[in-house]
Amino acid sequence: MTSDKDSPEIVVCLGSSCFARGNAQNLSAIEAFLSNHGLADAIRVTGRLCKDECKLGPNLTICGDERHEVNTARLRAALQGLISEAR
Repeated sequence: MTSDKDSPEIVVCLGSSCFARGNAQNLSAIEAFLSNHGLADAIRVTGRLCKDECKLGPNLTICGDERHEVNTARLRAALQGLISEAR
């Protein structure tokens, strides 16, 4: 994970509902994807709470976009979009 405040950011909701609904697996998948594509130093991954929207989750925000309710396919597509954006 990188700490550069200017780099793109993925914010994963770490609330108990979102985490139980899949963000534990999503976080692992994000970290593996970034590592496998050489982006671990280019994109920050942080955890926060999603402001009482956990019933819609699992939620995450990618590069300042609106909140995403993610499943494995949506997460994979969003991460693929980061490859060209981060380089």
